[in-house]
Amino acid sequence: MQAQCSCGELIVVLPGPSSIVVACHCTECQRRTGSPFGVGAYYPMDSVTVDGASKQFSRIASSGGKFTTHFCPKCGSSVYWVTAKHPSLIGVAVGAIADSSFPPPVRSVWEQSKHDWVSIDCALEHFPRGREG
Repeated sequence: MQAQCSCGELIVVLPGPSSIVVACHCTECQRRTGSPFGVGAYYPMDSVTVDGASKQFSRIASSGGKFTTHFCPKCGSSVYWVTAKHPSLIGVAVGAIADSSFPPPVRSVWEQSKHDWVSIDCALEHFPRGREG
């Protein structure tokens, strides 16, 4: 299983589906994806292999920590990210995996900025802001 950018130059080889899939409705994820929300699958950093060059954009997340998005320098697709809050994990854009059978989100965060017409009914946990703890 893998995630990749639109042109195929940046690939993340994954060990399989993740049990940690999160839908995020924060305005930063809305801007990062160009969509009303972003969906990320999280993996231990040492369980994935990144192949290809990436450009990085870092910002301070609403949680106060650094959030660094890696995107393809050729086509601009956002493929994965790392955060200061969870340095041992890598977040991978579920849209870059492009597998309609991939597991749905188990958690929906930053719902205070969720578009009114969006509903993530499959999520077991819902948070108005980031997940506590």
